Amino acid sequence: MSHVLIVLSGARFWTQQDGRQRPTGFWAEELIAPHRVLTEAGVRLTIATPGGRIPVADEVSLTDEAQKAYLEDLRPVLESPVRLEDVDPADYDAVLIPGGHGPMQDLAVHPDIARVLEAMLPDRSRTVAALCHGIAAFLPAGDADGDWLFRGRRMTSFTDAEEEQVGLAANAPWLLESRLRAAGAVHEAGPAFGSYVVVDGNLITGQNPASGEAVGQALLAALPARVG
Repeated sequence: MSHVLIVLSGARFWTQQDGRQRPTGFWAEELIAPHRVLTEAGVRLTIATPGGRIPVADEVSLTDEAQKAYLEDLRPVLESPVRLEDVDPADYDAVLIPGGHGPMQDLAVHPDIARVLEAMLPDRSRTVAALCHGIAAFLPAGDADGDWLFRGRRMTSFTDAEEEQVGLAANAPWLLESRLRAAGAVHEAGPAFGSYVVVDGNLITGQNPASGEAVGQALLAALPARVG
């Protein structure tokens, strides 16, 4: 059975440029859509967070009762996550990192998500997948020479234009698309808020919440070829 590690942010707030603390967390749809795809296919899933902190969904992302019910069913798992610091990447066939602005606060600077990615991305038998702001988790990962692990890789993420359209760009401490481009990513994007997925070898990225199911399907398709 394939085994996928889902890394969620444990952040409750996103520090703004002016020092204000904006409530945040993970984006519900970005966990629920791929989680459903993988669970229905019989994939084994483990959720981890920095420090084993109980993750919370961004309240803005809870748009309907079906989402709330799905997360309620997941409550026992969400309330007992594995500590990211204790994760052995060798135990997993893939890692999936959903977004929400939470990863901009903690995963974007966390040494243990870097450790996991540094073990998994160079191993072409494994898959790295991330959605929207979850791609901020790529930023701290480097190779043995100190270069950014994802330099030259094709990827997408929540775009600067989308951040502007939701009214959060002006007070953001930094913008994800701009930071990824500056680090050396080959950044691609589709229409704002539409599903858009980039597959570059064993790297799968989705632009925004609407891309969640497509990322789950792409990850599911990748798993059989990456399991011995």
